Amino acid sequence: MGGPPPDPPGSPVPATAELAFDDFYHAHFRSLVVQLTAYTGDRGQAQDLVQEAFCRAYTHWSRLARYDDPLAWVRRVAWNLGHNRWRRLRTAQAWLLRQRETHVAEPSPDRVALDTALAKLPPKQRRAVVLHYLADLTVAEIAAQERVAEGTVKSWLHRGRAALATHLRDTTEGVRDV
Repeated sequence: MGGPPPDPPGSPVPATAELAFDDFYHAHFRSLVVQLTAYTGDRGQAQDLVQEAFCRAYTHWSRLARYDDPLAWVRRVAWNLGHNRWRRLRTAQAWLLRQRETHVAEPSPDRVALDTALAKLPPKQRRAVVLHYLADLTVAEIAAQERVAEGTVKSWLHRGRAALATHLRDTTEGVRDV
């Protein structure tokens, strides 16, 4: 009823290699599933990994049966499969995150009005206003960057502010009339 006694370790592969593999599989499947479940946190995934490792062992069983510890080979394959699956999952999740649409809040009406008014300024005035008020550059820094006299930058800023005030006043009056 109990079948033939197991072969001593290190003995040659028995004539019924399939029977020996079957015994090996039944003797170690559960313990490997427990180990891989602890590693992956998912019993179903652990069962799949161990099953795959044993399938690979079966294809090489004539060689593995001669190993001192064929279980170590199967365990290593199962753990490698688990690690590879985790790495592929992590890569896929990173890719999916990069594919997500990002929703940016639309600009406020004030921002739209300012952008529109800035677009109406001549390029030199617009550059001076942006560098001074948004980039926080001094008149001297703008003059050095643009290679003009400081008085020229002051003139651009004065004219730019006056034009912006006119454009923004027109925009806000148009909104109030609606």
